[in-house]
Amino acid sequence: MKKILLLSDTHGCYEDDIIKHFEDADELWHAGDWTNLTLNTMMEQTGKPIRGVWGNVDGHEIRAIYPLHNRFVCEGLKVWMTHIGGYPGKYNPKIRVQLQTNPPDIFICGHSHILKVVRDPKLNNLLCINPGAAGRHGFHVMRTMIKFELDAGKIQNMAVIELGKRTAGILPDIQ
Repeated sequence: MKKILLLSDTHGCYEDDIIKHFEDADELWHAGDWTNLTLNTMMEQTGKPIRGVWGNVDGHEIRAIYPLHNRFVCEGLKVWMTHIGGYPGKYNPKIRVQLQTNPPDIFICGHSHILKVVRDPKLNNLLCINPGAAGRHGFHVMRTMIKFELDAGKIQNMAVIELGKRTAGILPDIQ
């Protein structure tokens, strides 16, 4: 069994509210838009495996470390992580054919800053996960990450981690 912490779209954010969740995970996964190496360095200091991809705002430093597409197997599940991937009915046209001809069990992307976990019944019940945005840059209101466990071909105990409002004290409360 592996405990996974999945985050995306940190955009240079490396605050304690993110970092404190590293200790509860066996692996740290980042679906792109790191912006700089600071968070990556902090993740490396844990000694835990890091899996990631680069996003559209990432420069050569991040692109030298992580690929655009990262396909791997973890606990018997085929995973495909990319930054701009989409979701059922709205997949990125550049990867749609690959998804249809060689679907993974879990498809992870970021980019939209919209937390979404949904299955695609047209692609062998593929599980699509977007953890939302953990950083403060963007239009999202709530900063989010996702944690889950992979165990012998099963995904379990998935939970959303809410880190608080993107811009605390500036946005009005919505009631």
